[in-house]
Amino acid sequence: MEKLCGGGFFLLFIFATAKFGFGADNTSSGCLEQERDALLRFKNGLISDPTNRLSSWDGDNCCQWAGIGCDNVTGHVTRLDLGINTSGSIEQLEGNGLNSSLAELTRLSYMDLSGNYFGSNPVPEFIGSMTHLRFLNLSSSGFSGVIPRQIGHLSGLRALDLSDMELVVDDFIWVSRLLSLEHLDLSGVRVGEAQNFDKVLFYTIPSLLELRLSGCDLSNSHFNRTHLDSNLTLSGIQTLDLSSNLFEGEFPLFLQNLTSLRALDLSTNKFNTSIPAMKNVTKLNLAGNRFLCIRDTNVWSFCQIKWLDLSFNYMEGGLDGPSTNVSECTRFGLETLILNDNKFSGEIPTSLEKLTDLKRLNLGYNQLTGTIPESLGNLTSLREFDLSGNQLTGSIPASFGNLMELRKLDLSSNLLNGSIPFSLGRLSNLEILYLNFNMLSSIPFSLGNLSELQFLDLSSNLLQGSLPDSIGQLSKLQFLDLSNNSLGGEVTEAHFVNTSTLKHLAATSNHMLNFKISPNWMPPFQISHVLLGSCKIESEFPPWIRTQRNLVILILSNTSIYGPLPDWLHELPVISILDLSHNFLNGPLTNLPSNKTTEPMRTFPFIERLADYARVSRLLLLKNNLFNGSIPDSLCNATDLVILDLSRNVLSGNLPRCFENLQELNIMILSSNRLSGVIPSSLGHLGSSLQWLHLNNNSFHGELPATLANCTSLDVLDLGENRLSGNIPKWIGEKIKFLVVLRLHKNNFIGGIPVELCQSSELQIMDLGDNNLTGTIPRCFQKLNGMTGGDSNLYFSGGFEQSVIQV
Repeated sequence: MEKLCGGGFFLLFIFATAKFGFGADNTSSGCLEQERDALLRFKNGLISDPTNRLSSWDGDNCCQWAGIGCDNVTGHVTRLDLGINTSGSIEQLEGNGLNSSLAELTRLSYMDLSGNYFGSNPVPEFIGSMTHLRFLNLSSSGFSGVIPRQIGHLSGLRALDLSDMELVVDDFIWVSRLLSLEHLDLSGVRVGEAQNFDKVLFYTIPSLLELRLSGCDLSNSHFNRTHLDSNLTLSGIQTLDLSSNLFEGEFPLFLQNLTSLRALDLSTNKFNTSIPAMKNVTKLNLAGNRFLCIRDTNVWSFCQIKWLDLSFNYMEGGLDGPSTNVSECTRFGLETLILNDNKFSGEIPTSLEKLTDLKRLNLGYNQLTGTIPESLGNLTSLREFDLSGNQLTGSIPASFGNLMELRKLDLSSNLLNGSIPFSLGRLSNLEILYLNFNMLSSIPFSLGNLSELQFLDLSSNLLQGSLPDSIGQLSKLQFLDLSNNSLGGEVTEAHFVNTSTLKHLAATSNHMLNFKISPNWMPPFQISHVLLGSCKIESEFPPWIRTQRNLVILILSNTSIYGPLPDWLHELPVISILDLSHNFLNGPLTNLPSNKTTEPMRTFPFIERLADYARVSRLLLLKNNLFNGSIPDSLCNATDLVILDLSRNVLSGNLPRCFENLQELNIMILSSNRLSGVIPSSLGHLGSSLQWLHLNNNSFHGELPATLANCTSLDVLDLGENRLSGNIPKWIGEKIKFLVVLRLHKNNFIGGIPVELCQSSELQIMDLGDNNLTGTIPRCFQKLNGMTGGDSNLYFSGGFEQSVIQV
């Protein structure tokens, strides 16, 4: 779970008396030779540095090296910072243990090696000799085994993080010697087997302020007598994390005796009874437990609490607010209230207006009904307000225009109707506005006044009328989604005049919305995503696309664009998702954007709002146009292509033999063209990656290549309406075990129907008609259970819709 104390203890160590620089020319004489050699031995002991993070470790002055800090006066190395965020893009260093040369850095006070990997070896004992250490972070670095007691020699240590590794503490005596320790994180470490661990951790170290024991398999039984210890009142712990353990039922009594406690995280356990009063606790995380209703938690008696999370519980029934009947508080200090992902039903209680200090309120993804109370517009301190994923009806209250501090408003996925209130245009600090998946009817001109707005999602409503050109004044707008509405009128350059930061533009399925953009327009932005499918463009390929060098997604399907692909299109960088289907484009395919995959795959910004494309790295859809000529060999350079659909065009000639290079290809649809020749054997080299193969309604001839038997993951094999000949191969049943659709209709196959087809027990559609087959129908066909019912498993996610049978 999240760390409760700001940025955790990783940012707390700025030593006021130390004189050191970091990664710069910070000494007059360079670092000490012995310490430079020690660092080089550490580097040379690594097995892998895949992103060359230590490439700067060269030359005499190690104080200039990445991750190294030195004392400006003595030249001693004082800081080794090679930690990485495991969710980031920097790749980890790997080594077989930690090189003991680090012990020669005798003045090292800060060492962070977190997120790297040192081969499941024990934490080295020599760390205990590095007595100048004040900060030590080895979290998520692959160590295992018993934590060495020698770490207890680091008497000046203030922060220690050994979390998220397969470690065990067999004795806590060494911990009790760390008398300067302020922050200790042993999350994921087995601590419960050590005797008296609770006493050592809770009051033996008077300096300890933050203790994290998340995911340590602790339960009520580990603390069944702890509350009887009067020394608990001596504890100075202010932040305690016991999340993701095995607590259940009643609340641990000992927590009441920790009088210094300010922040408590008990999330992801199985608590279900009331919480006793803890007068000094201001931050309480109870997410992911088993409370049945908010009244049972007793939280409305915590007048002083500022931050409360009860999300992801089993709460149902009405949402009881802080009414006078259930609360003794005359005033509440609550600033953050998180109740999302429960099963609250009924109306939003008007008593929430008593929480006048609220800055964040999240009631998302419950089952709340009725209208949104106008009185919530009195919560004028709100910065984040989330009511998404409920069943709220009626209009958006005009009083929301009073929430002048609001940064984020999410009312998505409800049943709200009427116009978007004009008053929302007063929210001068608003950065995020999500109103998608409602039944809203019109967009006010005033939204153009939201000078701080970065994300605007109005998709999947009933919006009508024109798009106000005031949208073009949103100079900080990055994300604009108007998809799946009934907007009309024209979109011109005026709608984008000041949108220099725009990265995502989506207006798909607004069939009456007409993009009338001048051929000479120079957009102010460099955009990543353009999704305009099923709008009106009704021109040649839009010339303004030529100026865009960062396109990742370009969807212009069903927009009535016509003519050949322009020459300049070939000069654009790789466009990962390109959909030009259902248009009147003609000419050859030679001008497709660059298919080279030499550059790293660019990530999709806003990927959390692009779930349809989350699984597909590369997609090319050109179906239902008038493209002619042969399929160019250059297409084979797109080696990361996942879906290729060139169906319903006028393409001719043979299939490129180089298609075997498309080793990531899952779906190939070339049906309804004028392709001819034999099916190349190289197609079978696509192997198990290929799931759908549609070559139907062409003029292929000859026998099926035996190499197609390598395509063992095929779900759909459609070769109908060609001039293929020979016997139906036995390997179709013997090798392709999960085939759902087999179409060989209207070819020139001869001989009998092989009984081996019965081995494809998942078959739901099999069409062998209009061939020259002889003999009897195999009796085993009656055992093809896939044809007798059950759900089809042909769904393929990734923004891709496709009929299984293409004729």
